[in-house]
Amino acid sequence: MGKDETLIAAIGAVSAIGMIGLDGWLPWDIPEELAYFERTVAGAALVVGRLTYESMDVVPVDTFVVSHHEDLVLRPGCVRVESVVDGLRAALRTGKPVFVIGGALVYAAAWPYCQRFYLTRIDGEFAGDTAFPSNIPLDQWAVVADTTRSLPELSTGRPVDCRFMVYSQAEPLPVPDRG
Repeated sequence: MGKDETLIAAIGAVSAIGMIGLDGWLPWDIPEELAYFERTVAGAALVVGRLTYESMDVVPVDTFVVSHHEDLVLRPGCVRVESVVDGLRAALRTGKPVFVIGGALVYAAAWPYCQRFYLTRIDGEFAGDTAFPSNIPLDQWAVVADTTRSLPELSTGRPVDCRFMVYSQAEPLPVPDRG
């Protein structure tokens, strides 16, 4: 698969009040939504920020961690990169599909290069300390898939509607060459 054929996508989930994170993890506990995330990114090269990386229990090979910490100790198969663009460039070289998996600053920098954004909208006012970036114009992207499922949220013991949406950007920017 050549560079132009490799899909670059982002994936995440957001609460009804715009939150994506709380204390280094998710503001909700919905195992089936997390399983959807894991299935969707399986076999892909990942671009991830340091804090999101540090919150992950399982990290696959070909994970590119955006961090300015030169002494960052990474798990086998993971590579530190200086910027989101460096991470995208390195991930594309693997020939695998590429997924941007967060956090907020990484999403904010990567969206212009993404063909797709897989976003689960969690219908609950889950509080958090990290908001979904306001600069991503998903309202200008086409919705190519939209499915709602009521799933159990373990911390409240109640079902929560999860709207699994896939957005498509008609003309993402090409990842720039070095320079």
